[in-house]
Amino acid sequence: MPDRGIAMFDWPATAWASAVSFLAHHAIAPLLAFAHLDRVGDDADEIAQYLLIGLVQVAIIAFVFRPLESLRPLERWSDRRATRIDRTYTFLKLFGLIPLFAYVALPLLGHLLGATDADAAAAPLQLDVWLQWLRPHPLLLFFVYLAITDFVYYAIHRLQHALPWWWALHSLHHSQRQISCWSNDRDSILDDLFEASIVAGVAHLIGVAPVEYALLVLLGELLQNLSHANVRLRFGRVLDKLLVDPAYHRLHHMRADHARPGLENCNFALIFPLWDIVFGTALYREPPRPCGVDDAGIDADNTLGLPGQQWAALRRFAHALTRGPRAPARPDPRG
Repeated sequence: MPDRGIAMFDWPATAWASAVSFLAHHAIAPLLAFAHLDRVGDDADEIAQYLLIGLVQVAIIAFVFRPLESLRPLERWSDRRATRIDRTYTFLKLFGLIPLFAYVALPLLGHLLGATDADAAAAPLQLDVWLQWLRPHPLLLFFVYLAITDFVYYAIHRLQHALPWWWALHSLHHSQRQISCWSNDRDSILDDLFEASIVAGVAHLIGVAPVEYALLVLLGELLQNLSHANVRLRFGRVLDKLLVDPAYHRLHHMRADHARPGLENCNFALIFPLWDIVFGTALYREPPRPCGVDDAGIDADNTLGLPGQQWAALRRFAHALTRGPRAPARPDPRG
């Protein structure tokens, strides 16, 4: 007679495998064949697994982080309609841009740089080749991948604020006044493409497999969804030095304080505050401040729909490229 205790834990794994197989063979593989992407057709199971993980992430945002915002809100809003557009951005990124890069662009990039199916070790800086002692420790190797990609994101984030043409795109993310658990993916698509190209390139160089890349991005996304949540939550004086919490990241989104110029240029780290601490951009123990940008032109993004926001960011980008930095900001009508 089978052990009922063991059988209880078998069914979730079996159900997950069945769901992955059904989605892969009845949806993903036919879609790849229709799009003439048969070369990545062998990844149908991995793509299906990624999409199901994405659904789990959306469920966590909707049924864990969102209720937390209602139970312990940092800011109380009489109207949340401004946050709805950010939810659309989340679905677009999770089920469009990330799988496109993880399972189409990243394998093609590896092929262009010399990788073949027979040579999985073609990555020039493959970590488990240079540091072979990591091979027997896949979880530790995954954590090293996470730390490296998080540092790359930190460096990109600094550039997004420092380079006028890149800020013109990234400012769309900061134009939101009501930062919530859905706000992490509110970005210019062109900004996302620049960012994803760099991160995907680094991921290939250090030997990250497509499924590992998708999991890295998804884990980072989930932690960032929490750090953007409108929730009164701190991790404490020790843990908040190890992981970015909502109170820490909200300071990064604060409007400029004319009495303390440059105060808002802080807390660029997405997962590990270590990078801010090392490079002198960490800011702790400040009270919460209003979010948004002190520029009426950028703040106007909040009056637009998704296509209009994308077009406005592209116009700012073109202006920064052709005419240099924008003129001084107009006074914000909100004071």
